[in-house]
Amino acid sequence: MKRLLISALLLAASDPHHATKADVDKMMTELSNWGRWGKADEMGSYNLITAAKRQEAAALVKDGTAISLSHDALTEKAPDNPDPFGHKMMYTGAHPNGDWFMDEYTVRFHGLAHTHMDALAHSSWNGKMYNGFSQMDVTEKGAKELGITGFRNGIFTRALLLDIPRLKGLPYLEPGTAIYPEDLDAWEKKSGVKVGSGDVLLLRTGRWARRAAKGAWDPAKIAGLHVSTVPWLKKRDVAMVGSDACLDVLPSLVDGVIQPVHQLLLIAMGTPILDNLDLEAAGAEAAKRGRPAFLLTASPLTVKGGTGSPLNPVAVF
Repeated sequence: MKRLLISALLLAASDPHHATKADVDKMMTELSNWGRWGKADEMGSYNLITAAKRQEAAALVKDGTAISLSHDALTEKAPDNPDPFGHKMMYTGAHPNGDWFMDEYTVRFHGLAHTHMDALAHSSWNGKMYNGFSQMDVTEKGAKELGITGFRNGIFTRALLLDIPRLKGLPYLEPGTAIYPEDLDAWEKKSGVKVGSGDVLLLRTGRWARRAAKGAWDPAKIAGLHVSTVPWLKKRDVAMVGSDACLDVLPSLVDGVIQPVHQLLLIAMGTPILDNLDLEAAGAEAAKRGRPAFLLTASPLTVKGGTGSPLNPVAVF
């Protein structure tokens, strides 16, 4: 047992990215944006999308090519979709009412299937959400603070598509592949573009390309960001972060914390997250143009007390 402990300690010492729950707890304080925009602030780093930033983003539109970043609703149960999107036809062409057709949608959007946005009320750490709001303020009536309606004016800013598979000359990353700060540095160096204040960083792992090629798989293993990338994101002052999966690498490689990247962003930094984007078409377009930057627009549903929302982000080149 003693030899095993020594071996584990030596392995941790040799791994510059080794992290523990205690490290995450420390980062919660070191990376905190609490109070930065006032004690009552409920929008976090979204505040970095200023009027000037929106004007800068609008100038990125050259020919108006628009590409949706939302994956088609998955209506069939699968390993990565235990709660399929529900689509029920209420009135069809055979209905006696004649020429009006209606349907009903139901969606349990949090998870690894449906394109959605996480509001800041989606998670807590030691009983506190972003800016110190209590987790007890999330009740059966919804979130008292930090809900999705805080973002009702939508997202309109510069987005940068960090295509890690293309950086590595791969069609997609294998499940469980961790992305580290040096990968983000390599992307900046190769692209010649630096991630800056108010940007939305979109991470392509090739999740949907792999799913199309090999089928759905157990989401216990997903390619994504390692917790060591969060200080990098804080240094760049990003407004939001998104990916084609759940953003975090799974397993997280941090004992006792399932999704440390999610929690540090939402709780410490107050950074909203976009999950399960479909970045395949936009990735191909960005590669063709040699241009990873574009205008990003998106609008969540205005559900009072909601902890997030389905949405259809659009990239405009």
